[in-house]
Amino acid sequence: MELVLDLHLHSRFSRAVSQRMNLRNMYIWARKKGINILSVTDFTHPIWFREAKSQLEELNPGIFRLKDQKKADLELGSLSQKDFLGPYFMLSTEVSSIYSENGVPHRIHLLIFSPNLETAEKINTALIKRGCNLSSDGRPILGIPSRELAAILFNIDRKIAIIPCHVWTPWFSLYGSRSGYDRLADCFGEYSKYIFAVETGLSSDPAMNWRINELDSRSIVSFSDAHSLEKMGREATVLRKKNGMSNVKFPISNNPIKTEDIAYDNILNSFVRGKERVFEIAYTIEFYPEEGKYHYTGHRLCKVSYSPSDDKTKGTICPVCKKPLTVGVMHRVEELATKESNNFKPGEDEFGVVWIKDAKDMRPPYVALVPLLEVLAESLSSGVGSQGVLSLFDRLINHFGSEHEVLFRIPVSEIREVGGDRIAKGIEKVRARNIKIVPGFDGEYGKVAIWNNEEDSKTSSEKTQLGLTF
Repeated sequence: MELVLDLHLHSRFSRAVSQRMNLRNMYIWARKKGINILSVTDFTHPIWFREAKSQLEELNPGIFRLKDQKKADLELGSLSQKDFLGPYFMLSTEVSSIYSENGVPHRIHLLIFSPNLETAEKINTALIKRGCNLSSDGRPILGIPSRELAAILFNIDRKIAIIPCHVWTPWFSLYGSRSGYDRLADCFGEYSKYIFAVETGLSSDPAMNWRINELDSRSIVSFSDAHSLEKMGREATVLRKKNGMSNVKFPISNNPIKTEDIAYDNILNSFVRGKERVFEIAYTIEFYPEEGKYHYTGHRLCKVSYSPSDDKTKGTICPVCKKPLTVGVMHRVEELATKESNNFKPGEDEFGVVWIKDAKDMRPPYVALVPLLEVLAESLSSGVGSQGVLSLFDRLINHFGSEHEVLFRIPVSEIREVGGDRIAKGIEKVRARNIKIVPGFDGEYGKVAIWNNEEDSKTSSEKTQLGLTF
């Protein structure tokens, strides 16, 4: 038994976020996706925070449930009758720290976790006293250096946690090419020892982060950063009861989780390497990093995209407009890496899912998946939001239990019986990493192709292990 966490989301009060992102809809879609615990999100925004306080009730310390859960379950229909823990909520929010130190500009995005509503209110009060305009955006801009922000937060409550998010993206991250920092200590100073995890972001995966020495002692977590309901769960961190591995080759746990186990302290402790107690990270669910918006170096307007080998020889100046290219995640990882890239090993489980494991077996493994709506849309040659795709999505999850079950736990033969041969084959190809991706760059998402003429002519045994080389 496992807990699927997505603790980085946004409410409708954040910029460029769907107006459908309210707590009730998030609960419904979390159940469809298979997410047990999701973020309340944006607790710094005063209107949203009032909504959260009125619509949620505390179940366990730091864990909340929807008050009108029965009404939401009516909308879920038969899916609500299937055995499932949650969905429950935790208090986390993202802030944007934009400031200068010694003439160097910094733009750092951070996830902040609060153990309870009272502490969240204290955080908001402290930020307002510092002149921060929390009403302007669900993800507020703070002119406070990261080190100073850490001091403020830890003085309020030592149970507050800070996790740098999407740590490699060029513009707003700790390690990104425009961040001005190369190390956690540069950013957080004496508080860096309390930064016990970093978030991969869509353009990187754990194996890329395993190459950084200072992350050896820190967990690598993944969350969706979803701005719409459909994007929830596209990345997630999965917990199991500590020492709860069954005697199987891949990270499946049969150790039962009790509702009383699900508490803020237990979940945050699972992110602290070497100090895990009730839970530990079993694995993470990843976006294919090539599909992220900043995987490669490039210039979108000039249609220039460089791989790390390209920008080593061609440089980082646009050959078309002669302006600096946006240096991508792969380039930046190569700059800071202290270890070789052959630090992983793939393996396939009984369902045909390729798992990526740390070559030294020191880290939790991970799996890269294409969201089910995208698989269905391409397999049916239809839009992601089309009625046919949404209807088939609901049919599959109502039958099998959740999106994550369909993507990597249900035998392909059973999917074929419910969704048809083409859908089953599409999911089989994604599990086997038998897909083609044109990497994203300079703010443009990568383009995934599950189906093309060449691949359609291959048998399922002819698998191209795309994405297994970094």
